[in-house]
Amino acid sequence: MIRTILGFGYLAFAMAFLLPFALIAGFFYLLGLRKPMKLIIYRLAQGWAKSLIPVAGCKATATGRENIPKKGNVCFVCNHNGFFDIVMLLAFCGRPFGFVAKKELSYVPFLNVWIFMLGGLFIDRKNVRNAIRTINKGVDRVRAGGGMLIFPEGHRSKGRGLLPFHPGSLKLATQAGAVIVPVAIEGSYDVFEKNNRVVKASARIAFLPQIDTAAMPLEDKKQVLCDRIYTAIKEELGY
Repeated sequence: MIRTILGFGYLAFAMAFLLPFALIAGFFYLLGLRKPMKLIIYRLAQGWAKSLIPVAGCKATATGRENIPKKGNVCFVCNHNGFFDIVMLLAFCGRPFGFVAKKELSYVPFLNVWIFMLGGLFIDRKNVRNAIRTINKGVDRVRAGGGMLIFPEGHRSKGRGLLPFHPGSLKLATQAGAVIVPVAIEGSYDVFEKNNRVVKASARIAFLPQIDTAAMPLEDKKQVLCDRIYTAIKEELGY
């Protein structure tokens, strides 16, 4: 219980403490200093994530970081165990990325601002037209050389193994002609959600070899690509 209180207390304090610095960087971003300010905002979030991992009692390891392109457009396609996945990705990815979050998270104080500042997009899945518009915004950002995170399972697996992938979720990457880096995360669900409290746990993240979607035949950009990524992540997790 003490670890849970400390973990969530630190989470709230750090997000609130760092928010003014992120807002200042965001102001200069709007003035035109987009590239350096985007990196500063990410570094603030990365520092928060790296410090949260030991506070939560998590022993985290990362492999394959050499597979992450240092520049250019990229989409990280990752399995989704639990909430701690984002912390692991922020801590070890090494470059800014945004992600598509459900609309309900836009109402969560502090968290909604951080998602927005990091380049995240809120999607209303019940409104098809707005959902398409949101995805198109993500495509434009990737085409401009940015990074986006995709969870092709659609929702958290909660320790139930690797769930089926939705091929349509990869449109953000294929329409932008982005490099895909498959990502496998294991153990993140155990940090909090498994026992509904923060406990000591081990978690690992593996960045797998790149897949260049721009060089792929059009007919392979749907199910073939989806199966290829699914297999790579499944084999890495040993399922």
